[in-house]
Amino acid sequence: MGENEPSVPSASQHDKKMAYHKVNADQRAQGHSPYLDNDELQATALELEWDMEKELEEPGFDHFRLDGAVQHHLGNSQSPDLDLEPIQPSASPKGRFQRLQEDPDYISHYTRQAPKSNRCNFFQILKVFCTALILFIFGIVIGYYARKKCPSPPTSQEPNNLHIYHEILKEIKAENIQQIYRDLLQFPREDDVDTAMKILVQWSSQGLEDVRLVNYSVLLDLPGSSSNTVTLKNSGECFYPSGQQCNRETKTLHSQDLLYSYAAYSAKGTLEAELVDVQYGTAEDLLRIRAITNATKKIALLKLGQSPLLYKLSLLEDAGFGGVLLYVDPCDLPKTTDLADKAFMVSLNSGGDPSTPGYASIDGSYRRNLLNLTTLLVQPISAVLAKRLVSLPEDTVQKDRCIPLQMPATGKKIISLNIQSVTTYKTISNVIGYLKGTVFPDRYVIIGSHHNGLNTYGGQEWASSTAIITAFIQALMLKVKRGWRPDRTIVFCSWGGTSFGNIGSYEWAEDLKRVLQRNVVAYVSLHNPVRGNSTLHPVASPSLQQLAAESQSFSCVEKTKCPGSNVSSVQIQGDSDYFINHLGVPATQFSYEDIKTSEDSSFLSEALFPVHTTKTEELDPSFSLHETIAKLTGQVTLQIANEAVLPFNALDIALEVQNSLKGAEVDIPQVLAAASRLRDTAELFQSDEMRPANDPKERAPIRVRMLNDVLQSLEKSFLVHQAPPGLYRNILYRLDERTSQFSVLQKALEHCKLHQSNETIQAALSEVLNSINSAQVYFKAGLDVFETTLAGKK
Repeated sequence: MGENEPSVPSASQHDKKMAYHKVNADQRAQGHSPYLDNDELQATALELEWDMEKELEEPGFDHFRLDGAVQHHLGNSQSPDLDLEPIQPSASPKGRFQRLQEDPDYISHYTRQAPKSNRCNFFQILKVFCTALILFIFGIVIGYYARKKCPSPPTSQEPNNLHIYHEILKEIKAENIQQIYRDLLQFPREDDVDTAMKILVQWSSQGLEDVRLVNYSVLLDLPGSSSNTVTLKNSGECFYPSGQQCNRETKTLHSQDLLYSYAAYSAKGTLEAELVDVQYGTAEDLLRIRAITNATKKIALLKLGQSPLLYKLSLLEDAGFGGVLLYVDPCDLPKTTDLADKAFMVSLNSGGDPSTPGYASIDGSYRRNLLNLTTLLVQPISAVLAKRLVSLPEDTVQKDRCIPLQMPATGKKIISLNIQSVTTYKTISNVIGYLKGTVFPDRYVIIGSHHNGLNTYGGQEWASSTAIITAFIQALMLKVKRGWRPDRTIVFCSWGGTSFGNIGSYEWAEDLKRVLQRNVVAYVSLHNPVRGNSTLHPVASPSLQQLAAESQSFSCVEKTKCPGSNVSSVQIQGDSDYFINHLGVPATQFSYEDIKTSEDSSFLSEALFPVHTTKTEELDPSFSLHETIAKLTGQVTLQIANEAVLPFNALDIALEVQNSLKGAEVDIPQVLAAASRLRDTAELFQSDEMRPANDPKERAPIRVRMLNDVLQSLEKSFLVHQAPPGLYRNILYRLDERTSQFSVLQKALEHCKLHQSNETIQAALSEVLNSINSAQVYFKAGLDVFETTLAGKK
């Protein structure tokens, strides 16, 4: 077939009378390229490949081997392994290759099948379709599991939140709280560690998974072996603090009450001096006394109330007094209360272990050698004894009108005050339980009660608060067992050493200070929740006032009447102290109280009276008040722990600041201007960031987290560096409902009257100004961050 004919392995292959003739390039029409067009060459190559495959299937072609690679059709048609003959024009409509048949019977035994190109196209389309289908199914699977692992969007959760809260809170029942309360009172009067261990076992039995006992060795001031006494030198009569005369029978009958009628951390010893009636120990009272007599080393007869005890004692100490007899005027007590013949206990400790001020009492800590926290000898006495000391008849109620106790202007009383107490190190225990959050486990909502295992003082109030928090845990864990968990971590705390100055909460918070500064979102207090049965008294920091008010409406939907009490930001007693004044954490508390009979009734709760077991059940025999407090507390806790955006109100803080500056007795134009700027920035923050974030359709997770970080630190700017004793460092809290201005400014004015110096006022104004300015800068920085983030996304 020519010199370029490809060689074959054997002669039998020549006998087949078949060959391939290729169209010679020079026989192509003039102007054609010597190379085949790519698309034509590709189609032609596919036809040749198909013909050769079929040829190989014929008998006798078992040994046929094509050395050339036809698939080199793109630019490599002249393969070195395949010698090409001159190509003849093809008459076939399929391409440029023609099958020459030397065998006349070829057509009879060979039937051409469907072209391979069509079959390849079909398989390619099938391959593409299958690939697309697999990718589509794979994408659906990935999307399903990604959606399952990621937290559900707020739009799907929020409508169900109220339903979830209702399901949890409906499990809180008065009879359950009553049963828990009675079980707690079955505990024998053991030390703090034993009481805490039993609470831990109780919480664990409810299903709370992570419950811990945290112990601290702290310095306590305990009663001595014998009771303190007050002796009238004029008559030689000796009295115990309750007013009973000193004799062996009385001491044996009421030994526990007598021993614990004392002021913890008072100075110790004996003082004989003149008794001076200072009433409530205000600046006006002290100015009056100064005009009458020299107060040096004398004993003040002081009424509890109107201002914090530690603040009044600091004024008396500055005035030179040597001792203080402290009592509660019956006219300041609710009419339903009969405590005239009872003495009480107070603590002169501002907070924490006195031997480790500012740091935790852990092993190896340096301990200060401290026996007392004041130079004053302080002794609480009953109203009955106070009447005897001022020579007044015991019945001071005339025609339904109470006459306040007051010493007659004539006559001088010399008394001898003997105080003995013992300072010793004791172990106090905190019970800490964690319910971990699923979305923000590093954000804590703390709910705190307290237990009292050292004495009978404080009565059964600790059992009330512990029963309520335990009932709430019980209701929560029923829902948790069905698969629900809060978004943020809820931390349940039962504090020890509360009656000695909130020692347990201070030590734990000092121990974990760095963690709590970053992680704590809010503190919900259960300190003495039922101390009366007349009125609901809700207290909340300004940023939580709106939430506390709304929770009352939610919790009384099913009741015929709602409490509807006004929410105020005033100082409260208990273990919220450290969280409010050192961490700047928003806090709230609900409690029932009796109607106050006078404006001077504030701060009477600083006195811890010996309350008998039946007292709480007399106040709330059906435990319906306990149930209401539990549900209000639970509602607030659940909302803070579960809402995507923290339910804090920034604008309410600015409004509270402006209200506290109204009617100020000093000229403060710069402070007023700063407060105005704070309100403007807060309004902008509220409208530009809070409102869009509360719309689930506009939320972005990163912006929500940034917004919550700003909200949880709103109140930190209002912590002044130093406040007078007994006053909050957080200036957003007023002394009581009677006062409207900042407490630090109010007390600075009193100091100015006493010392004829405005230096204290200027220092207080500077503290207030810097706090307001710091808050305004903080708000502005938050807005700038959001604007920068938004601009970056654009």
